[in-house]
Amino acid sequence: MGNAALRDIAVIEEIPFAEVEGVVAVDAHNWLYRYLTTTVKWTDSAAYTTADGTEVANLVGIVQGLPKFFENDITPVMVFDGGPSELKEDEIESRREQRRTYEEQLEAAREEGDEVAIAQLESRTQRLTPTIQETSRELLRLLDVPIVEAPAEGEAQAAHMVRRGDADYVGSEDYDALLFGAPLTLRQLTSKGDPELMDLEATLDHHALTLEQLIDAAILIGTDFNEGVSGIGPKTAIAEITEHGDLWSVLEARGDSVEYGDRVRQLFRDPNVTDDYAFDATLDPDLEAAREYVTDEWGVAAGEVERGFERIEESVTQTGLDRWT
Repeated sequence: MGNAALRDIAVIEEIPFAEVEGVVAVDAHNWLYRYLTTTVKWTDSAAYTTADGTEVANLVGIVQGLPKFFENDITPVMVFDGGPSELKEDEIESRREQRRTYEEQLEAAREEGDEVAIAQLESRTQRLTPTIQETSRELLRLLDVPIVEAPAEGEAQAAHMVRRGDADYVGSEDYDALLFGAPLTLRQLTSKGDPELMDLEATLDHHALTLEQLIDAAILIGTDFNEGVSGIGPKTAIAEITEHGDLWSVLEARGDSVEYGDRVRQLFRDPNVTDDYAFDATLDPDLEAAREYVTDEWGVAAGEVERGFERIEESVTQTGLDRWT
C-alpha cells in the first residue's frame, strides 16, 4: 500500500473539491479495497451475501463511493492492477500471513460471540476475489465509468496517464504514486470531507531533490519492494541523499547495503506501463441496468444502495446532460 513514512517527505495540502476538475486516474484496487473493508465493517453481511454464500460487498462500496466523483463534476477512470512485480512477492506473502492470523482470530471471535471483534476482523480479512474483480468491472461498465487495465502496478499506470496528459490527477492513498512520478495525486477520496493534494514538483522543490534522488531516499527508508536501512527514517534519508548525492554513495559512506536496490530503482524509474488504452470522459450511466444488476442479479439489499444510486442520478441531472452524454 506504499510506505506511509513518505508522508513526512511529501508536500501535501487539503484542497476543496471546488478546486478539483477534470479526470482522475484512480488506483482501482486501492479504492475498491477501502470501500470493501468499510462496507464489511459497518454493514450486516446478509445485505451483500447471496443465497449460495458469495459475498459481494464491493457492489455496495462502489455505489456508495462513486457519487463523490459525480457530485463534484469529476470523471473517474478506474485503473486496475495487472500482475505484481516479483519484488513484491515478499510483501504479498506478508499480507497473506497477516490475513491468516486475522482469520484465526475471527474464528475465535465467532466462537465467543464477540460481535464487535467479528465486525473488525471480517473487514481485515477481505481480499479482492475473482468474483469481486468481475462484478466490480461489470458494475462500472453499466455506470459507464472507464476502465484501464494496467500491465503491472495500477498507481504506476495512473501516474503515466497523468504525465501523458490523459488524466489530471492520480487518485490513490498509496504514497508510492509519488515515486512513480505522479505530478498530482488526490488522497482521501474514500474519506469524508475534502481531499488532500500531493504535489510532486512542490515536493522536489522543497527538498531540492530530483525525482531520482527522491526514489533513492525512499529506498533507504523502505518501500513495498524492499526493506529499508536500519536507523534511516524520512529526515535522515533526505539528509543523506542531499549530502552524498545518490543511493550507492550513501550506502558506501555508511557501510550498509540494500537488497535489490538497483531493481527497485529501475521499477520506479521505468515502470511497466502501457499506452494501449482509450476512454471517453463523457459518461452515460445506465442506472436502471445497474440497479437490476446489483439488487436482482446479485441480491444486494436495495436499501443499502438506493441512496447511492439516487445521488448519482441527482448528479447527472444537476450537472447537466451535456456533461455526461
